[in-house]
Amino acid sequence: MSETAPQPKSASRRAISRPIFERTFNINSEQAIRVIRDSYHRLMVSLYAIDVILRIIGREETVDEIESIVSQMIAECAEQLQQEKMRLEKLKADNGISETPTYTHPREFVAKIASPQIAQFVELIRLLDQLMIVMDTLWLCQIISNKHCIAARLEWQQRLQRLANKIVTMERHAHQAAYEQGHGEEVRLARQESGLNVEPQPSLDTDAPKE
Repeated sequence: MSETAPQPKSASRRAISRPIFERTFNINSEQAIRVIRDSYHRLMVSLYAIDVILRIIGREETVDEIESIVSQMIAECAEQLQQEKMRLEKLKADNGISETPTYTHPREFVAKIASPQIAQFVELIRLLDQLMIVMDTLWLCQIISNKHCIAARLEWQQRLQRLANKIVTMERHAHQAAYEQGHGEEVRLARQESGLNVEPQPSLDTDAPKE
């Protein structure tokens, strides 16, 4: 019976020490909580991959182009959120409303900021939460109808989720292009060395059912 030669063990690779901010926020609205629960973690991985991994394998032009597009997409969404928030705040002021509701199940969200674009999207989530609070105030005070409020909540939630999906798709296409050009092993090692496979989950309870 022939013996199989022992396979050499792959050398263990040291994880790269990378800068990160850890910021803790209270998130009140169900819509912002759903964006975090359903989209944040995968988006965080994709944004980090765009910002760091493709640079490691030397694809500077691709990274710069994608980062520019991503930043512009996030900035445009932020501007839309700000404009709607200002419009609703004026409606609130015009009706003499000074109250702000509390929420029955707010969540603590610990954001791991590993790239500038992640910071941008986290601020987008916070802006969505602020918009929902103003909208809920107007609904509770009977300034906007239940039907309108339900539709608007869903629309803004899905707007952020669609944006997250677009960014994830862009990152996947960029990685696929790197594989097709013979950089597959470099991408795999870069992800491993950067700790991307063990990226921490956002600290947010996920017991609420999806809708």
